[in-house]
Amino acid sequence: MEPETEPVEEIARKACAASSFIASAGISTKLNILNTIKNLLIENKNNIILENRKDVENAQSRGLSAPMIDRLTISEKTFNSMIKSVEDVGKIKDPVGEIEDITVRPNGLMVGKMRIPLGVIGIIYESRPTVTIDASILCLLSGNAVILRGGSEAFNSNMILARVISKSLNLNGLPPQIVSMVPYTDRSAIKELISQKKYIDLIIPRGGEGLISYVTENSKIPVIKHDKGLCHIYVDEYADIKKSLNVIINAKVQRPSVCNALETLLVHSSILDRFMPEMLGELKKNGVEARVDDEIFNLYKNKFNFLVPAEQDDWDTEYLNLTLAVKSVPDIDAAIEHIKKHGSNHTEAILTENYANALEFIKRVNSSCVLINASTRFNDGFELGLGAEIGISTSKIHAFGPMGARELTTTKFIVFGSYQTRT
Repeated sequence: MEPETEPVEEIARKACAASSFIASAGISTKLNILNTIKNLLIENKNNIILENRKDVENAQSRGLSAPMIDRLTISEKTFNSMIKSVEDVGKIKDPVGEIEDITVRPNGLMVGKMRIPLGVIGIIYESRPTVTIDASILCLLSGNAVILRGGSEAFNSNMILARVISKSLNLNGLPPQIVSMVPYTDRSAIKELISQKKYIDLIIPRGGEGLISYVTENSKIPVIKHDKGLCHIYVDEYADIKKSLNVIINAKVQRPSVCNALETLLVHSSILDRFMPEMLGELKKNGVEARVDDEIFNLYKNKFNFLVPAEQDDWDTEYLNLTLAVKSVPDIDAAIEHIKKHGSNHTEAILTENYANALEFIKRVNSSCVLINASTRFNDGFELGLGAEIGISTSKIHAFGPMGARELTTTKFIVFGSYQTRT
């Protein structure tokens, strides 16, 4: 039994009331809050690890998948990355109040835009307790209140991290309701949260397809989706084969359970004989199951017994494990068409030494991040200089790609006049 808690509507109302305090807070106050969070995380490290261990043990006993348990676990490396995220966000320029795009009209009016917070953001997520920290610190820097609803599998971890943030706000003289955690796991809380249009300005869901679909279809509040990562790499006929092997293995193997890991490899058919034997050898050595199209299967089935003939569903699957779909394509046009048909607008890369092909690829592929000669694993707020991220938006409205502090603001028009009147 979970303890009696206040209704979601009351949590949302209090968050809305508290949002004005963080919206008007100066950068020194925000930096003090971040520094306090960092110190309290370090002070409470042992307790955080203990609470997380409870969640991991519960997840294992429930038979949750290995990728989900990986995302759930706060390892030493994960804890250190949380501390670094707090430090890095503290180094980011405060976007609130920034004035941009000033122009002067013929009548002398100066017209510009000022960055302002969005207001109250509801974030619904699964597995990753690190989101509790990343979402909170980015919302604090960008002047937003935030209501967090984490998954039941990370309940203990999320609650102790939320208490750290509440204490930090209290110690710095601000209402703890600026960062709220929905303190119960009943799934009806999601329905209640996405109905609070009076108090919440934006909903951001992060998780599996079921969660994303449910929130998108039922929310009464605008939604920015952080959908699945069905990421592709296209190996062009002009690719450097040796260097390409390293990039592909990194994209697939370094951390296969995350959304920016490689899921489908597209290879120009003219280089199969030079590229594929080495590539398949590397995949086998790294324990990757290759689900390959008919052409590749027939060419290499006798030499590589770990190959599996691909089925149609494989081109639409986010594996989140050491499984890779591999397909030959006759040219760059076919590669781009495959990505458009099967991709999720997340992350795509081309490996090539041909400048024209590289430009053609980034011009025509409209995913949230398109890379030339680099691993898909770089589509990440930290790696792209945002300090941390709320997640990777796969919606094209307002924000697209990793969302940092700036992406959690909008703009209002401001006008400087000298007593002009309209004629």
